Amino acid sequence: MRCIIFGAGEYGEYNWERKENDYVIAADGGYEQLKKKNCLPDVLIGDMDSMCCKPDLEKLREQGVVVVELPREKDDTDMLAAIRLGLEKDCEEFVIYGGTGGRLDHTIANIQCLIYLKNQKKKGYLIGEHSVTEIIRNERKDFSEKQQGIFSAFAIGADAYGVTEKGLKYEVNHAIIRQEFPIGISNEFIGQKSYIEVENGTLLLHVINAK
Repeated sequence: MRCIIFGAGEYGEYNWERKENDYVIAADGGYEQLKKKNCLPDVLIGDMDSMCCKPDLEKLREQGVVVVELPREKDDTDMLAAIRLGLEKDCEEFVIYGGTGGRLDHTIANIQCLIYLKNQKKKGYLIGEHSVTEIIRNERKDFSEKQQGIFSAFAIGADAYGVTEKGLKYEVNHAIIRQEFPIGISNEFIGQKSYIEVENGTLLLHVINAK
């Protein structure tokens, strides 16, 4: 099952169609985006502090939406609270829209949420305005020849060993990417099948103009 979460951050143009088994969560102001698409979430969760206009919560409940009102002073962000709901539903894949842009601290917090999902052995994708961010650990990520854009890889938490990048403009073989040195920035897709593999470590992958 996929968990689709809409946050209150930036949105570029994106194509999203709700699939039958999608579990859709509006994290606070992310409800505004779903409202534009005339789509009701399964759950609306948050402290409701980033809403342009606070919705009629009782009416949403009558329409079958589960409304979870959180206190403003709390440990979990609204996004992390939404992720925990998805985990309770045994979702395997988490796609987060509107989790970047605006305040930098919110973007960093949502990147940390990707790490949390990886620690739970789940797939997580942070969809930004023309970008996709994800975490890989001791694994390989493949891209098709149709993939376009700029590709960057950053070591997270510790140095990453045995990093191989093939089929990209710049190739490396069993390299070390150190967490304090951004050598993995601004590689490019060149219209052929490509991949990145890390033998030992955690990498944050960021693709700009993702297609």
